[in-house]
Amino acid sequence: MNLARFARAAALALPLAAATPAFAQDAGDDDYLSQPNSLTLGAGGAYVPSYEGSDDYELVPVGLAFGKVGGFGFATRGTTLTFDLVRDRRGAPVSIDFGPAANLRLDRTGRIKDPVVRALGKIDTAIEVGAYGGIAKNGVLHQYDSLGLRLTWLHDVTDTHGSSILSPSIDYSTPLSPRTFALLSLGADHVGDGYARTYFSIAPAGSLATGLPVYNADGGWKNVRASLFLGQTLTGDLRHPRLSLFAGVSYSKLLGDFARSPIVSIRGDRNQYLATLGLAYSF
Repeated sequence: MNLARFARAAALALPLAAATPAFAQDAGDDDYLSQPNSLTLGAGGAYVPSYEGSDDYELVPVGLAFGKVGGFGFATRGTTLTFDLVRDRRGAPVSIDFGPAANLRLDRTGRIKDPVVRALGKIDTAIEVGAYGGIAKNGVLHQYDSLGLRLTWLHDVTDTHGSSILSPSIDYSTPLSPRTFALLSLGADHVGDGYARTYFSIAPAGSLATGLPVYNADGGWKNVRASLFLGQTLTGDLRHPRLSLFAGVSYSKLLGDFARSPIVSIRGDRNQYLATLGLAYSF
């Protein structure tokens, strides 16, 4: 299995209950979100690009995990792990998240379907560490919805690309019924020059190996994206979930130098689509 495709697919598998704090404000002490320790695990499948910028798609397995330890929340989003160091007051109109974040960047570390891009060679795994923060207003259009802003900053500490990634997003979440949840997310990624050179530039040696033109990409806004996530509890409800069905779709558009890179403009597509479907269980 190509772990890069796994990572991008799993990023769609956003936590169901963890993203719905407002819905549990009026619940009793046995509510899932009020417990100091909890765990939700999920698994499924996704249809994703072979690499970022590819026009080849494959079905791959995906997974997720989120919960609380001692009242402090944690969540995985793809290969990114975040840990929330802020305990929000129960029923608070505003929720604040802040804490460390870590990520494994696995793009083009494994098998690539396109033989020309594959001839450019594999890229080492990048280990990125940083922080994230967010603020959300609970009860925007009705008692149980939430509108939030989120910012994640990561920096490569392995010198694979040696630069930083800044990812702002705005999320709106709402229950559609006591058992159905929806999350709409709009976001973007700003990356450094090292990232652009590593993943989107073509060096003279790579040009000789593939026939693609030499290309030098500069850092900047890499992409914009929109994602829709739906969760449906099959047993229990959103305040007391057990078995749940999750589904997600996402569209991302590469921008500027990234869209003009030969691995995208000649061998791939600036328009990127993802879809995922799976089951999650809350303990």
